[in-house]
Amino acid sequence: MTSTLQDVIVLIPALDPDDRLIAYLDVLRTTGFAHMVIVDDGSHEQKQPIFQRIAEMDGCAVLHHPVNRGKGVALKTGYQYISEHFPQAHYVLTADSDGQHTASDCQKVCQAAFAGQEGLYLGSRDFTLDFIPPKSRFGNKMTSRVFQLFYGTYLPDTQTGLRVFPHSELAFMMDVEGERYEYEMNVLIACARRKIPMIPVTIETIYENNNEGTHFHPIRDSYRIYKVILGNFFRFMASSFFCVLVDQGLAAFLAEFLLPRLGMTDSTGILWVSGFLARIVSAVTNFFLNKEFVFKLKGAAGKAALRYGVLCIAVIVLSNLGVTLLTAISIPRWIAKLLCDTLLYFFSYRMQRSWVFREEKA
Repeated sequence: MTSTLQDVIVLIPALDPDDRLIAYLDVLRTTGFAHMVIVDDGSHEQKQPIFQRIAEMDGCAVLHHPVNRGKGVALKTGYQYISEHFPQAHYVLTADSDGQHTASDCQKVCQAAFAGQEGLYLGSRDFTLDFIPPKSRFGNKMTSRVFQLFYGTYLPDTQTGLRVFPHSELAFMMDVEGERYEYEMNVLIACARRKIPMIPVTIETIYENNNEGTHFHPIRDSYRIYKVILGNFFRFMASSFFCVLVDQGLAAFLAEFLLPRLGMTDSTGILWVSGFLARIVSAVTNFFLNKEFVFKLKGAAGKAALRYGVLCIAVIVLSNLGVTLLTAISIPRWIAKLLCDTLLYFFSYRMQRSWVFREEKA
């Protein structure tokens, strides 16, 4: 399928823009983009003449939120409109309204998508340049590394709003959770889980007036973003801790109360039976907690349950093997056990996120 810029729908969420947005849309049309959707996300009344002028421009549609609902909601409003009014489009491009994404860069990212594999293409800024504000340089680099640690993909610019993806992924994009700036991070995480390629494309790095035009709140919105990045892991830790309590509490109940009253008197047998039954119950509990509340897997759980069982066996084997090897070189057993199980805990998280509870792409 051969695509051109006329097959791309440009979506721009806007909050209190100035006349530069009108000039930007003119340049986009001159570049070759024919269809643009602008979402007014609750802008002040004095900004409405700008949107009225935009609505009169050829190829431009303006949607309104009566109050500010957040960038994530604005994007989803635009996605819904595009899905209903442009069913034959090939791609959707999202850009910011604050002047950070030039028309030539929009064209560049689109051309990369036309020529490359199907996936999410990200306009990636260069944060090593000298004029980048220190807080932006540090914040973006740290976020990229944290994202790589937890989701296995290094993206040089996780905060970019310049993105291109196939029109066929609109339903997926609308299904991703998030209402404000954290939505865009949720999209990256969802793509990582579904194994959708995320391809950075280097673009011009623009910070007009030290980036004063942005509506990004450094503390509030950074908290939302990191809550998204780390949220799964913290829920994973909570699930693990709860299941440890289930395992230990049930084992003690069986060994000290139930099994002796059922006539079992052999201490070794009680130890094995109580431990085995408690571990089965805690493992099943952990599986369903991780499925429903940690990784929120949709659909049938049969394949995930099988993969979970394989992973559990692999972790036990690797733990025993690691402890054996480390004790063979005179490392105390308790240190070897602590080291191996800590490493395997992070390994188990990564495997559950990327393999056991992965989203199957239709």
